[in-house]
Amino acid sequence: MTGRAPDARDRLGVGLVSVGWMGRLHSRAYRALPDHFPELGVHPRLVVAADPVEAARDQAVDRLGYERAVADHREVIADPEVDVVSICSPNFLHREVAVAAAEAGKPFWIEKPMGRDASDSRQIHDAVRSAGIVTSVGFNYRHAPAIQRARELVRGGRLGRITNVRGSLLADYSADPAAPLTWRFERERAGSGVLGDLLSHGLDLAQYVVGRIASVTALAETVIATRPRPGQGIIDRTAAATGEHGPVENEDYAALLFRFDDGAVGTMDSSRVMRGPHAEYALEVYGTRGSVRWDFQRLNELEVFLDGQEVDGYATHFVAPGDGEFARFQPGAGTAMGYDDLKTIEAAQFVASVLRGEQLAPSVADGLSAASIVEAAEASLRDGAWHDVARVDGALTYPAATPAL
Repeated sequence: MTGRAPDARDRLGVGLVSVGWMGRLHSRAYRALPDHFPELGVHPRLVVAADPVEAARDQAVDRLGYERAVADHREVIADPEVDVVSICSPNFLHREVAVAAAEAGKPFWIEKPMGRDASDSRQIHDAVRSAGIVTSVGFNYRHAPAIQRARELVRGGRLGRITNVRGSLLADYSADPAAPLTWRFERERAGSGVLGDLLSHGLDLAQYVVGRIASVTALAETVIATRPRPGQGIIDRTAAATGEHGPVENEDYAALLFRFDDGAVGTMDSSRVMRGPHAEYALEVYGTRGSVRWDFQRLNELEVFLDGQEVDGYATHFVAPGDGEFARFQPGAGTAMGYDDLKTIEAAQFVASVLRGEQLAPSVADGLSAASIVEAAEASLRDGAWHDVARVDGALTYPAATPAL
């Protein structure tokens, strides 16, 4: 795979596609690298950002520090000063932008879902394999130190034989039926609903901590059937809506049963319209000698039960130096890391991958693997049967040990 030679004076040129919340977060993560990961020897240079909205382009320059901003993402990819590309655009642009970046030989960091569906994701994956570049997919929850600790316990055999896994990704970001009918609710532009938007995170976590998911069956429901159409040109879910309603074309809620390659079983459900939870993204792993439980809303805690421990029931492990990359951000247990820190770790893995020419960050193969589970789940929604998950060839990183940076 292609990469750049590390150099303490190196100014890695960054191009950004889409200046929304996630684009701003990518930008802050790049800027944080010299502080938290100084050994990389890189001071990212924010070269150019693309967004069709003029106000967003102004923000890219005035607030985020990009040298310039353009309306067309193709200018970002074609710019000879851009070494890497961050793709934070809506789902329906992911395939076009990612394939173009791959064909231009430019490593990219893309948000999930990687494509609107498995077909988009396969095209991205195949373009990357042909180009021989490194990439990163935005599976940021992998990087929580508590998840790193859980993975060590599971993969090290401390929980014994894994018997079952439970996951939930429950949110309320679309719970208001008066919220506008943005692109997120359209099959053509978003693909699936919570299957791709939220469950892709949970499925990647389950595979990262436990192992490959081999087969799945699913059910789904659209709870809010129609929504008011947005004003002209508006795509953000916070925008004002008109009075006319249109149909919601993808699912608000989904639930999966699945089996792992090693015979363990799992359940996972997700909602974007749940009343109560805001971002309850949880993973529980149970084995013959113990179990672990984690919830993103308590990011820095891991509940642990191991046979033979003194505490009768779960002990709360507060993440500390020695767990994942925690020590780069906080000096001791009890002082919390945050969501933005997870994206900084993600940026570091991506940049390290580029510098070394080695796939360290979550790869497009990992993105395709999650999309393939969603594909099997959607087949199950059509016929009610169990479906095998297609195997993915390529640079899968979830079976490997956590990379040392």
